[in-house]
Amino acid sequence: MNTLKVTVWNEYRHEKSNPQVAAIYPEGIHNAIAGYLKADGALEVTTATLDEPEHGLTEEVLDNTDVLIWWGHMAHHEVRDDIADKVRERVLQGMGLIVLHSGHGSKVFERLLGTKTGALKWRDDGEKERLWVIEHGHPITNGLGEYIEIPKEEMYGERFEIPAPDELVFISWFEGGEVFRSGCCYRRGKGKLFYFRPGHETFPIYHQPEILQVIKNAVHWAAPTQGAKVAYGRVAPIEPLRESTVLS
Repeated sequence: MNTLKVTVWNEYRHEKSNPQVAAIYPEGIHNAIAGYLKADGALEVTTATLDEPEHGLTEEVLDNTDVLIWWGHMAHHEVRDDIADKVRERVLQGMGLIVLHSGHGSKVFERLLGTKTGALKWRDDGEKERLWVIEHGHPITNGLGEYIEIPKEEMYGERFEIPAPDELVFISWFEGGEVFRSGCCYRRGKGKLFYFRPGHETFPIYHQPEILQVIKNAVHWAAPTQGAKVAYGRVAPIEPLRESTVLS
């Protein structure tokens, strides 16, 4: 079995500025996720953060990443356009991408989906969320029951301004009555993209085993595959052309 190389990217700003978040994630959200994934012997896991040179996403890092996990919130605007474009290009070339929670408003997600992905309803009152599995045969749902219950979470509500997913794996219901498309799969170029909604920073979402299980499942689902090589532009004909069809 080939080892999958995973990079967990995080702004790592809330943990430094908000004592409540720091208490939940003393080593950062990225390390909470990475620590869980490292127990999977098929994964080689590293981390990167916003304030590192090139946001930690150098050419070398991206070239050695099979699946990138992205968490962002308060500093989407600080992500350099050229870095966002590089990530988009790597996805089109085959790198898997998992966008978590407020990463819906990131430059990377918006560039890949082509809509105003930051548009949705929200309320951070710490209400119960029931995350329903609606595709039980999907690899991302391996090991889950009918739903995941999250005791306290930020509400996201429809309308969520995204294209219709290629596959919709989870739908959330919230205590206040709203629903939301919370597990969305897309293919972009040769790459696979999964958006997974849970993960507000002031609640211990990434310590909940079922949530971490989904992320690990998604990493394996999003792994690059060896497809056929494709030619673009003007190409020679496969069959000999009749003389009359050849332009003079």
